[in-house]
Formats: sequence, C-alpha cells, structure tokens
Amino acid sequence: MNEQARLHEQARLHEQARLNERVPLDEQAAPNEWEPLRIEHRPNGVAVLTFDNPDKRNPMTGRLTAQWRRAMRSLRQDPDLRAVVITGTGPAFCSGADLGELADRHGQSLPGTRAQLSDFYRTWLTVRDLSVPTVAAVNGHAVGAGLALALACDLRYAAAEAKLGAPFVRLGLHPGMATTALLAEAVGPSRARELLLTGRLISGARAATIGMVHEALPADQVLRAALDVADEIAAAAPLAVRLTKSGLAQGQPTVERALTWEGLAQPVTTTTDDFREGVQARRERRRPHFTGA
Repeated sequence: MNEQARLHEQARLHEQARLNERVPLDEQAAPNEWEPLRIEHRPNGVAVLTFDNPDKRNPMTGRLTAQWRRAMRSLRQDPDLRAVVITGTGPAFCSGADLGELADRHGQSLPGTRAQLSDFYRTWLTVRDLSVPTVAAVNGHAVGAGLALALACDLRYAAAEAKLGAPFVRLGLHPGMATTALLAEAVGPSRARELLLTGRLISGARAATIGMVHEALPADQVLRAALDVADEIAAAAPLAVRLTKSGLAQGQPTVERALTWEGLAQPVTTTTDDFREGVQARRERRRPHFTGA
C-alpha cells in the first residue's frame, strides 16, 4: 500500500471511529458479536453490503435495521465512495420486515405503531439519499419491504428463479415503505395496481420483462453482473455521475425542466480536471483516469 493509500485508509478509519462515537449505545454492537450485515470496501470505491442471515431469509430485524442506519451514515461521509452494491446470502435477497416483531406490536397504540413503522421505513429508504448510484444484486427472493429496498436502488439485477413481490394484502396489511410509489415508478401505475392489489409474486425472469429489474440472470451470476456495472460507474467521472443521479432523481417531467437542470449542472462539469482528462483520453485513444477533481 503506497503512502497516499495508507493515509486515505487512516482517514477512513478515523471517520468511522468518530461516527461510531455518535451512535447511541443501544445501537452499537458488542465486540466480536455476529452482525447480520457485512460491509466490504473495494479499492475502486465500490462498497458491497451483504445481508448475512440466510437461515431466516435475511429479514429486516431491529438489529439489522440499527446496523443499516450506521452503514448509511458512514457511507454518506465517505469521500471516496463511487457506487454501492447491495445483495444477500442464501436463498433470499431480503424477506422484508420481521413478521414476528411486527406482530408483537399488536395491541400497541395506533400513534405508537405509526411512529415506529415510519422510523423503520425511513431508515431503510435512506439508501435513496446516497449521492452515488446504488445497485441491487437480487440473488434470491425479495418480498414486501425487501422488494421495496431493491426498488429504492438505482439499478436492479435479479436471479431468474427468484420470487419478487409485495404480498401485503395477503397478510392483511396495507403496503408500506413507499412501495405504492416505488413499484409504480419501476413498472408503471397499471402494472403496479395489478401486483399490489393481488399480492402476486412473480419470477425474476418475469420481473425483467416488465421493468421491475433491469436484467434476470442465473443466480450464481447476479452478483458478478452487479459488480461489473458498479465497476463501470466507479470508472466514470465522480462529479458527473453524482450530478447525473441528482438530475434523474428530480423526475424531470418536461424537456424544459430537464434543460434548466442540465444548464446548471453541465457547465459545472466543464470546469473540472476530470473533463479535461476525459477529452485528452479520447484524443489519445486510452481509458481516462478520473480522480474526482
């Protein structure tokens, strides 16, 4: 490891320690305690988050939710982050909210339940606040809030045989975690009505044909495909990528509004060293090396 890389790593570890100091004690894991979320930081700025509770199909337990909150806080503070990949272990990507924990709320006051669920959903949807692109590698079943999490990512690749759906009504529940909006955004309002009102589960292969995921692949190829896409993003100019994500997130409904945003964002990118590097690399017929400057 060269000196610059070593200093970057020291800075990252220092920032992580500082962030952990701000985490409430009831959210901090005990030393050497098993955690249901594994986080890998790859050298090119891609972070890989892996749900690791396969025996229970990776449910969104209170423990996992607390760790997710810490992870999102840390990633938002990482200046070297270029892209995030989210995946699971075992037969499921994520099975959604822990139904046992949800059933335990039965009998609580309605305002209390509403506040707890709102905090739960908003915590998981902070993935949308990340300024870098997020890629869901849906290795297996994604159900309920687990599907909503995949839909909250910018890009989605799924195992062809995986089951995806939001069967809230089959459990006597109204959909949550903004599924009514996220699903409609992905597949259109008409198809979203069909899936939400029936609670139907569909295969990853079918999901790809209706736009729920970008591509369906054999299960053992899903993570590799997602990482390849993340690597492509990480190799692009960081500021240009972040501004492009911001523009897309605004959901430009008209050409005029798109032109207004682009008129603000594109001139900014023309002032960067990365733009000059991109042009020079094109002239020299080589791959550009972007630094974020």
